[in-house]
Amino acid sequence: MSSTLRCEQFVSDEICLVHCYHRCVRRAFLTGIDELTQKDYTHRREWIRQRLESLASVFGIDVLQYAVLSNHLHVILRNRPDVVKTWSDVEVATRWLRLFPGTRILDVLAEPNEEDVRSAVANPEKIQEYRSRLSDISWFMRSLAEVIARRANAEDECSGCFWDGRFKAKRLLDEAGLLACAMYVDLNVLRANLAATIELSMHTSVFDRIEAAKGAMIESSALDRIPLSREESIARRTKMTLEEQKKARKQTGPRPLVPRDAWLAPLTLDPEVDAFDPQASTNGLRASNRGFLKMNLEDYVKLLQWTAKQKDHPPGSVCRVPESLEPLFTGLGVEPSMWCDLVWNYTKYFGTSRCSGNPKAMIADAERTHKRWSRGQRQAAACFA
Repeated sequence: MSSTLRCEQFVSDEICLVHCYHRCVRRAFLTGIDELTQKDYTHRREWIRQRLESLASVFGIDVLQYAVLSNHLHVILRNRPDVVKTWSDVEVATRWLRLFPGTRILDVLAEPNEEDVRSAVANPEKIQEYRSRLSDISWFMRSLAEVIARRANAEDECSGCFWDGRFKAKRLLDEAGLLACAMYVDLNVLRANLAATIELSMHTSVFDRIEAAKGAMIESSALDRIPLSREESIARRTKMTLEEQKKARKQTGPRPLVPRDAWLAPLTLDPEVDAFDPQASTNGLRASNRGFLKMNLEDYVKLLQWTAKQKDHPPGSVCRVPESLEPLFTGLGVEPSMWCDLVWNYTKYFGTSRCSGNPKAMIADAERTHKRWSRGQRQAAACFA
């Protein structure tokens, strides 16, 4: 079978859910402890979480789930071209120039100013290009990976590739595929023995959601989307030292406190909201307020905790689901007895596939991309009713 093109998996003008995966190269450690040098890179986990939070405040892309491990990371994204369409040309230009101003002051990116924004708005073709990129998952992952690679290389005092090629992507086709992948991502820290329970698995989406439900707050890492005036821009570009310019890029004073999961997409879908309503967020922390699962956080955590306890369950064996959890499988089409096998052996079923979901959905996706079949559809059939 020929390799799958990115344009066959997702495009910027179509809403879709994608599981993205990125691994380090050259025995590099993303966040773990190097066994040879005993150097601790754990602090880089917060780099990634903050960068994801910053990008969520600018892009028209929802961050659904994430997990940061020793040498790789997982993130589930949903692009939102419908939300980007609600933005004015000025807002599109401001958001894009905040990430890619196109100008540097020594080694620091310049802040976008009002003149830059007006110049971009005067070019409809450029605005259309920016609008498309702001809902493009490839541009989101590029904006994440490049900044982390630069910071890691600077800290390691080296140059060259930090990531093992481009990120890997898998399209999630239905609720069953999404739920299985979401739990696979949240349980990755337990799989790697980096935490004993999901309540202790820091730098995962489930940890953030549980802590937020308890009232935990963090300093916001959302990017400021207000362009500088011409006078402020000139002053910063001509009169400040490098250290002053770096300091000026940071928000003055303490950052506002927000719930720990405020930048993540809500977990629960609201059945009363019109499916065509973009539910664009107005708090400046994320793209939209649309959920992604037909269950609340309490039920999700309950199912995740029970699934976590089955970590050492023999692969392929039947795992009896408690009666209290069986209603959660309604409408998924998944055999409850095979749920643990599907989650804990997720890569066995979908590791080489370009998509994840019910076998019927995988067949339909193959037809969409003019393929005869999708890898993994026969193995996955054993887990679906």
